[in-house]
Amino acid sequence: MALFHVRMDVAIPRDLDPKVRDETIAKEKAYSQELQRSGKWPEIWRIVGQYSNISIFDVESADELHEILWNLPLFPYMNIEIMPLTKHGSDVK
Repeated sequence: MALFHVRMDVAIPRDLDPKVRDETIAKEKAYSQELQRSGKWPEIWRIVGQYSNISIFDVESADELHEILWNLPLFPYMNIEIMPLTKHGSDVK
């Protein structure tokens, strides 16, 4: 498995049809919760005061992460930063 730290900043256009906006957000929530339940998205943290989050993904590969992110319903409205993670040599766990 590979761990990734992912920051997602969302910028939904103000002129997006409210119905489309609400449907997209509902689909995003359902998809993300499905991934959380599967263990592929074990952590999600809101950044206070922003429409942003910091997430940890636990996936087989960068390719799998790419597919997951591209399938996010809000993906077209996101700026995403990805950092691959590895165990630190000083970690006592």
